[in-house]
Amino acid sequence: MAATPRLPPLKRIPPGVWTAVIWCAGLALTMLMRFRLPGQEEADAYRTALLSSAKWEGWTLLALGTALTLGGCVLMQRRPLWTLSLMLAGSISATSALSVGAIPLLQFLAVDLTLYFIAAVRTRRTGIVAISMALCTLAGYLAVRVLSGWAIGTTTELIVALTTVIAWLIGDSMHQSRVHAEQVRSQAAAQAVTAERLRIARELHDMVAHTIGIVALQAGAARRVIDTQPDLAREALGEVENASRETLSGLRRMLGVLRRAEPGQAPEATPLDSSPAPGLADIDRLAERTTAAGVRVEVRWRGERHTLPPEIGMSAYRIVQEAVTNVVRHAGTGSCQVTVDCRDEELAIEVVDSGNGPGRAAATGYGLLGMRERVGLLHGEFSAAPRPEGGFRVAARLPVPAGVR
Repeated sequence: MAATPRLPPLKRIPPGVWTAVIWCAGLALTMLMRFRLPGQEEADAYRTALLSSAKWEGWTLLALGTALTLGGCVLMQRRPLWTLSLMLAGSISATSALSVGAIPLLQFLAVDLTLYFIAAVRTRRTGIVAISMALCTLAGYLAVRVLSGWAIGTTTELIVALTTVIAWLIGDSMHQSRVHAEQVRSQAAAQAVTAERLRIARELHDMVAHTIGIVALQAGAARRVIDTQPDLAREALGEVENASRETLSGLRRMLGVLRRAEPGQAPEATPLDSSPAPGLADIDRLAERTTAAGVRVEVRWRGERHTLPPEIGMSAYRIVQEAVTNVVRHAGTGSCQVTVDCRDEELAIEVVDSGNGPGRAAATGYGLLGMRERVGLLHGEFSAAPRPEGGFRVAARLPVPAGVR
């Protein structure tokens, strides 16, 4: 199992720690403003309000606000809404110590950061409840001062409300992005599993169906001549054995792929099977084996053969194999023709017979569906239909990449 990569250093810091740091930094900056800085007017109203906090009542309220905020930082991971409630209470307590007409931005930064974390990590419903609590607190603070006949700082409060909404929007955007990314990953994983399942189903169908067809023909022939022509029966049984061994080899190869370890690691060793996947070069041998089973397969090659990508070669072989299998099982004829045309831009395959057609079962079965899927994955063209003059025709055109031409 591959080790999970470690998070960057800043991402390993819990949200509660970040919130505590922001609160302490805002509180420190508030205390710094108690002093007259170079160029600062002596009659600065905010500085005058800060000087009033030097009384013991002010220090008590600041300490209470700090205790409430730090307590909320501890609960942030488990109780986000309780955390926000404590943060809001701490902001009001610290603002009361300053005796100002609106909650200053410095005393509300910790709330903004908490809103961001809640909106980014928790559900959308929890985020909406959190932003509502924050905005209602700001409005309630102004309402209390208005009803008490005190002065209010509407402009300051609007700026604080705007930063609160922005913090929530950024967190909600992060939440939506993460949800979308998880959905995309889940969909991609499901599509990959489905594609692999269909690929395995096609391989199993093509290998097993063709082998069963050959075995049935050879076994039937052996049964008919076993008493009168034992040599021919022995030869037919030998073909049955060879076909069975080849199919077993393919199954072992497929099982080796299924037992592959983690992504990026080599598959488990499969010493019982090291044969490569079939390709165009195996079509002649397929024709010989089918002909020996009793259905003559004539292969016609056109154009110049050249090396093709493995997926094109194997798909071409499987299409021919399945089409020939349908002839053996359903056509009711003793021969068929396979034409392989190696062109510059595509590989054209055609399998025709003069029998009674594959019938409804084969036309709607998994064989034609698997061939159509193979061609579709390679962005080619596929057709399968009865011929006007009788029989059935399967045709496929597989595009060849430009680098192979």
